[in-house]
Amino acid sequence: MDCLPEMEKPEIVPNDSNGLGDQEVRLQTQTTYRGIVDCMVKTYRHESLLGFFKGMSFPIASIAVVNSVLFGVYSNALLVLTATSHQERRAQPPSYTHVFIAGCTGGFLQAYCLAPFDLIKVRLQNQTEPRAKPGSRPPQYRGPVHCAASIFQAEGPRGLFRGAWALTLRDTPTLGIYFVTYEWLCRQFTLDDQTPSSGTVLVAGGFAGITSWVAATPLDVIKSRMQMAGLKQRAYGGLLDCMVSSARQEGLGVFFRGLTINSARAFPVNAVTFLSYEHLLLSWG
Repeated sequence: MDCLPEMEKPEIVPNDSNGLGDQEVRLQTQTTYRGIVDCMVKTYRHESLLGFFKGMSFPIASIAVVNSVLFGVYSNALLVLTATSHQERRAQPPSYTHVFIAGCTGGFLQAYCLAPFDLIKVRLQNQTEPRAKPGSRPPQYRGPVHCAASIFQAEGPRGLFRGAWALTLRDTPTLGIYFVTYEWLCRQFTLDDQTPSSGTVLVAGGFAGITSWVAATPLDVIKSRMQMAGLKQRAYGGLLDCMVSSARQEGLGVFFRGLTINSARAFPVNAVTFLSYEHLLLSWG
């Protein structure tokens, strides 16, 4: 985007991939755990500390791309909608409608960049084999590259985008809510025409992260289950069939599995994310 001086540069900020994400995926896709603590204990006993970080290398490698797309599209969409720069927006705040539309646009485009990386993460995290021992059967996937190649070979190019519609439906509205929550909280605790303090940014970013995960978790559960369909030979007729089947078999509570653990990591991660975002915008002037 450097060749377009009137457009704002995309921001590269942290992602929310970590060992807690492993537990969230397992809680959403497996029925062998009684809760977060049980999941963590069984993972540690069976797979050692390494079990908490399965599937993390690929998402970590994609952090810069995925977040640059999200925050870059959001900033440039606001620029198009409001015709004001980031600095001018403090004097002329964009409407919440514009913020929501810009956030949804960023979420929609991010989802398609994220889909293959997220699929590979989910498949790797659901491998519960203990550390390999001499003579033991190796896991189905030896790593992210082997996982991607195996999915491509067994399921074709479309296999790498399994669950992409659920991911898109998850990210499009929830990232609109994400940015609206952040903007609203910043305005509540900042004087007119002033730049929000670091403390305000941290608190607003943290609560924006929690709010977005409350909205996103039901579709996050469905997305993870659809992504696992090829690995477990567990066929769903589509997104709606997955929702109905999950509700019938496990009750409505299934749609909120992983919410506690998502919320626990959302506050600190998104607080730092928005602090980085604001500082990068200021540094680029």
